[in-house]
Amino acid sequence: MPLWPVYTGTNEPHDGIAELPAPPPWRDFDGGPVLPAPDAAADTAAHSPDRTHRAETYQATEETVELVNAALYLRRPLLVTGPPGTGKSSLVYAVARELRLGPVLRWNITSRSTLHDGLYQYDPLSRLYAARQEAARPGRTGGTDGAGGAVDGSGIEHHLRLGPLGTALLPYDRPRALLIDEIDKSDLDLPNDLLNVLEEGQYEIPELVRASRLTPDGVAEVLADGTDERVPVVRGRVRCRAFPFVVLTSNGEREFPPAFLRRCVTLHLRQPDDRHLAEIVRAHLGEPDAYARTLIERFLSRSGAGDLATDQLLNAIYLARSAGLDAGSLDRLAEQLMPYLGQSAQSDVF
Repeated sequence: MPLWPVYTGTNEPHDGIAELPAPPPWRDFDGGPVLPAPDAAADTAAHSPDRTHRAETYQATEETVELVNAALYLRRPLLVTGPPGTGKSSLVYAVARELRLGPVLRWNITSRSTLHDGLYQYDPLSRLYAARQEAARPGRTGGTDGAGGAVDGSGIEHHLRLGPLGTALLPYDRPRALLIDEIDKSDLDLPNDLLNVLEEGQYEIPELVRASRLTPDGVAEVLADGTDERVPVVRGRVRCRAFPFVVLTSNGEREFPPAFLRRCVTLHLRQPDDRHLAEIVRAHLGEPDAYARTLIERFLSRSGAGDLATDQLLNAIYLARSAGLDAGSLDRLAEQLMPYLGQSAQSDVF
C-alpha cells in the first residue's frame, strides 16, 4: 500500500498532520484567536471500550487511505457511504487516533435534527430563571459580564453551549475530527443547510452578536461540546483556522443534491473480500483458526444474497472460541447470529 505523508492507515499514532500542505487558496481560513487543540483525554465521555477498540483495529483499504488524504488536503468533508457494518463510523476514530486530532466530536442525525442543533444550544428559560434569582437577591449591585448579563451567571454565555459542528469550527491550530452520523436520516433540508457553513467555515450566534454591542471587546466565554472548559467567541462570530476533518456517513437510504455532493469527497465502502475479512478478524480476535475460516467462507457465500455486517461475523467467531459447544451447536448459533439485515433472500441455507 503506498503511504501518503499524512494519513497512512497503519494505526500507528504520529504527528503527520504537521506535514499537511498549505490549503488551496479557496479553502484558506484565518479564524482567531487561535486555540490549542484539546488532548485526546480531554473529553472523558468520548472514551469507551468500543470506540477505542474500533480506532485501534480499523483496517483501511488503499482506496480509503487515498480518499481520506484527499479530504484532508482539500479541506473538504468526506462523505462515506456503504452497507451497514462496513466501518463507516469507525473510520473517523481511526484517523483521529493516528493523526492525534483529539477527541472525536459526534453529531448523531435524526429526522428532527437541524443545523442549529449542530452549531449551538441556547436555553433562554434557564437564563430568565437566573436573572430572577439575581433580582431577588439582597444587595444586588447590577454589574454586567462580557456578554451583557449579570456577573453572577445570568449572562447569555452562561446558558449557551456550542454543538459538535459549532465546536469543530472553532479556530483550533490543528483540525478537529467530527462525525456527522447517518446524514441520510435527516430532514430533506439539512444537507442544503450545511452547504454554506461547510463552504465558508464560519457561522454566527445571533444572541451573542446582539450582546456584544454592550461591551467594548465583545468577547464571550462559552462552553464547547464535550468539555466543561470555556472558549472565547468574539462578537458572536466563529470562523475556523484549520478546517476540521468532517466525516458524514450514509447507508444509502436517499440521494443527496448535486450541490452538496460536489462539495464533498465521496468514499464508498464495499463488503470486504476474503483477504480483507481475514485481516479484520486477525486485528480484532487474533489469527483465525480452522472454524473461523469456515465461518468467513460461509459469511462471504451468503453476503451476495442480502446485507450482512462484519460485526455479526466477529460475534460468531468470538462465541465459537469461547462457548465450548459442539460443531452442530456452533453452526446453529452462528446462523442465529448472522441473519440478513435487510430483506431476506428467498432461499437461505446456512
